[in-house]
Order: sequence, then C-alpha cells, then structure tokens
Amino acid sequence: MGDSMSASTEAVPPRTVRCPACTGPSLYASQNPYRPFCSARCKGVDLGAWASESYSLPEQDSDPLSEAPPAPGGSGVGRA
Repeated sequence: MGDSMSASTEAVPPRTVRCPACTGPSLYASQNPYRPFCSARCKGVDLGAWASESYSLPEQDSDPLSEAPPAPGGSGVGRA
C-alpha cells in the first residue's frame, strides 16, 4: 500500500509556459504566485483589460429576445 502512495505524491517537475500577456517564459508551478503570468505587471495588465471590457464575446446577428413568440392574449391579430 505504501508503494502506490509514494508514486502518486512524487514532485512533478515545473513547466515553463508562455505568459498570456507578454508571451515571455513563465514558470507554471506553485513557486510562481502570478501563474500563468510571468509577473505582477502582466497579471495587472490582464486584469485591466478585463475591467475595461477589452475582452468580449462577438455579438450574435439577431437578438434572441426579439424573436420570441407573442404573449398569449396579445394584440388579437389573427384571431377569429
């Protein structure tokens, strides 16, 4: 039982990834408090972009609310 536990708790070597803000190298490990960013500056730049709404999803061509069926008892158009 002890052998299987020791294999799963071994330290994983740290990875180096690209910083999403500056594309420089960034240590992706618990030693880097800014991960996945390389520094506090890059983390702040990304937060500022979110706060200023620089990141957004593209708008759809049509508004789903405008295509909603009319409410029951609406205008009476089409009733006999």
